[in-house]
Amino acid sequence: MSKAVYAGSFDPITNGHLWIIEQGARLFDELIVAIGLNPEKHYTFDLGLRLEMLRESVGHLPNVSIESFENEYLVNYAATVDADYILRGIRNVNDYEYERAMRHINADLRSGIITLFLMPPRDLIEVSSSFVKGLVGPTGWREIVGRYVPEPVYKQMLKAGDDA
Repeated sequence: MSKAVYAGSFDPITNGHLWIIEQGARLFDELIVAIGLNPEKHYTFDLGLRLEMLRESVGHLPNVSIESFENEYLVNYAATVDADYILRGIRNVNDYEYERAMRHINADLRSGIITLFLMPPRDLIEVSSSFVKGLVGPTGWREIVGRYVPEPVYKQMLKAGDDA
C-alpha cells in the first residue's frame, strides 16, 4: 500500500494545492495532507480554521486525511506516519531550486523516503496563498478571489472580509 505526505502551511489552501491533492489521491493509496507549523511564521488563519477548510475542501477524496505537525522535519514526520513518499508542488524555477535542495537533504536524512514533484496546470501555476491574500481588499476582490480558492476557503474569506 502506497502512502504519501503532502505538507504546507495552507494559509489558505488554493486551487493549485487542491489540484496537487487530487493528483496525489489518484497516485497513492493513502495521502496525508499535513499542515506544518512554523513558530516563526505569522498566519492569517489559525490552525483550527486551516484544518477545517482543508477537510471541507477534500471531503470528496476518501483516501485523503488531514493532520498537522510541529517542530519536526517533514521527512521525519513522513517516517512517523509510515509514508514512503513526500509529494511537493513546483510552480517556478525558484520553487524547483528550493525543492531540489530539500529533496537531497531529505534523502540524506531518510534515504527510503522518495520525494515526487508535481507541476500544476498553466491556469493554476501562478496561484499561491500569498498571491490570493494579496488580492483581498480592493473594490471587486470578492469577484476575483473566488476563482483561486476552493469554496470553503472562499466562504471564510468573505466572512473575514465582512468582519473587517
